Amino acid sequence: MRSKVEKPRGILNPKVAQQNFELSRHAPSPDLAFFVAHYWIVRWDLRGRAPYLSETLPHPSIHLVFEKENTRIVGIMTSKFSRLLEDQGQVLGIKFRPGAFYPFVKTRVSQFINRTFSVEDIFGADSQPPEATILALHDETQMVELAEQFIFQRLPERDETVEQVNQIIDWIKTNPTITRVDQVAGRFSMSNRTLQRLFNHYVGVSPKWVIQRYRLHEAADHLAEGSVDDWPQLALKLGYFDQAHFIKDFKTIVGKSPAEYAKQVSLPE
Repeated sequence: MRSKVEKPRGILNPKVAQQNFELSRHAPSPDLAFFVAHYWIVRWDLRGRAPYLSETLPHPSIHLVFEKENTRIVGIMTSKFSRLLEDQGQVLGIKFRPGAFYPFVKTRVSQFINRTFSVEDIFGADSQPPEATILALHDETQMVELAEQFIFQRLPERDETVEQVNQIIDWIKTNPTITRVDQVAGRFSMSNRTLQRLFNHYVGVSPKWVIQRYRLHEAADHLAEGSVDDWPQLALKLGYFDQAHFIKDFKTIVGKSPAEYAKQVSLPE
């Protein structure tokens, strides 16, 4: 039995995005659930229409992306991810759980930040991905099964530290009052330095980065839903005691101030 997949987070201007592409997500089989968060498939048909710039906020996960003539491993992107969609196409991605790519490579995952790699670079010269076969299919279940077979044949031994990493990240994600690294370190009975080292090796980004990104995900969701009437209160809820600091962080990652983004997502569809 496959586990439930969480609601997607981090898609900017989601109402307009839904008009330009379809996103589906599929849970991994039990055999792969330790390593894989979910599979995602994006399909678009913009023939006769203007290209669309899709933008998403990053998560602390590495992806294996099956795309026509561009299948690759994508490290965590520390800034907003943008992709121009045009004509017609589809892409399948494997989103690894935070920290779960480490057992495949046995080296600091921080080396993969803001970088992409060929599948052969990571899994070996004989690891030609079944890109053409997957992307020729229309049945999403079959597409996912082929992607699973590719990963299953290359599964490393489980590393239980991955579970510890995910406990920490899940706690950060579900507790919006968490705004400082020392709060996290204290909750899991480790020093700040030990926590930093753990994230450097397994996740690739710092605990501070993870905290900030999840808070900004939350802010973007509130703004897209039109549920923000009190800016200082939102900043405070997300752990920012200085509203100017919140605005600066939001603009740095989203590319617009919270007010500008709220105006954009409130425009008629």
